[in-house]
Parts: sequence; C-alpha cells; structure tokens
Amino acid sequence: QVQLVESGGGLVQPGGSLRLSCAASGTIFSIATMGWYRQAPGKQRELVATITSGGHTNYVDSVKDRFTISRDNAKNTVYLQMNSLKPEDTAVYYCNARGVKVGPGRFGDYWGQGTQVTVSS
Repeated sequence: QVQLVESGGGLVQPGGSLRLSCAASGTIFSIATMGWYRQAPGKQRELVATITSGGHTNYVDSVKDRFTISRDNAKNTVYLQMNSLKPEDTAVYYCNARGVKVGPGRFGDYWGQGTQVTVSS
C-alpha cells in the first residue's frame, strides 16, 4: 500500500512564502512523475506543477517564476517552494504520484490527503 503524506501548509500573508513537502511510503520501486494540484472552493482541481524522475518540470502559467518544484528520488519526496504568494493561491494542495512501480509490471497512481494553503492579510 502506497501512502502520500503532505506537510507544510498554513496561513501566510500576501507576498510571503511556504514550502510544501510530500513523502511517499510503502513498497515503491520507482515513481515516474510527482506533482502538486490544487482546488479552491467552488473550482475544479487544477495542476500546479509536475516533475519527472529525470527532473523535467512543468508549471501552470499562473505560478511560473513564483513556485519551484523539486524532488528527492532517494526519499520518494517532492517539494513545492511557493514564493510571492497571492490570495488567489488559496486552495487545498494535493500531492500526486503517477506511474508508481509497486512490483514487477505493476503500476499505480496515488493522491495525498491534501493540505490547506491560505493567503490572507
């Protein structure tokens, strides 16, 4: 059983910074892509950023130049450094792991439970 555990959310003032972490645990041989998604009240869940095992990154336009995604493959952990936060960044942030190899020829996709990020003065 694979579990994703997020941490690092909270309340921050506009212009501030937060760093989210997500650690995957369980029987894991490799993870193809890890990423962060967010869902604001009344809105659909949207992609924020993803990173492959080789380090290729992808960001939604609204966070480019403000957020940085990184990962530690040895620890099966992904991070999201969020700078210059804006009120519109307020949402529940979810960690995602895709292409998780859990055994010979066995792969799965997994989600974390979500962590609240609130940007407000």
